Amino acid sequence: MEEEIQMYLDEAKDLMRKAVDHTGHELTKIRAGKAMPNMLDGIMVEYYGTPTAIQQVSSINTPDARSIIIKPFERSLINEIQRAITNSDLGLAPQNDGEVVRLNIPPLTEERRQVLVKQAKQEIEQGKISVRNIRKDSNNSIGKLKNEGISEDSIKKGEEQVQALTNHYTEKLDELFTKKEKEILTV
Repeated sequence: MEEEIQMYLDEAKDLMRKAVDHTGHELTKIRAGKAMPNMLDGIMVEYYGTPTAIQQVSSINTPDARSIIIKPFERSLINEIQRAITNSDLGLAPQNDGEVVRLNIPPLTEERRQVLVKQAKQEIEQGKISVRNIRKDSNNSIGKLKNEGISEDSIKKGEEQVQALTNHYTEKLDELFTKKEKEILTV
């Protein structure tokens, strides 16, 4: 009978880890004033009529902290890449020299840094909501085991372990925020 509780705990741990990983991935999309290839994650380019990730049709390099160079595998894609970046919410003006697309990353203003910190805080809060929802679902599942004859002590212990997992992954999210906030505010 204890195996069922353990199964729910393992599932909760896995889901919480995935929620933290997802939040971390979302945070990488928030630019911190320096050029990073993952800033372009999610940008799709029309490739023979099919929306395709920009990373699949070009090589992306950062020669220095303030610029990104995108070299398409096919020259014919250069205008499409430029258009996709212009239409994205990155707020960057791509420059095309016929061979590559260059993105110059301007330094962030203090006001923009504060907006990005707020955005990071919202992502972290979404992650915490996910973790708390997983806790609620796990506790509900464990609570239902009472009807199957599992002792109240075992159920209580299982719920305490779910809470310990919740606390652990909430702390991980707070660490992610602290790290991202420092990254954004560092000039």
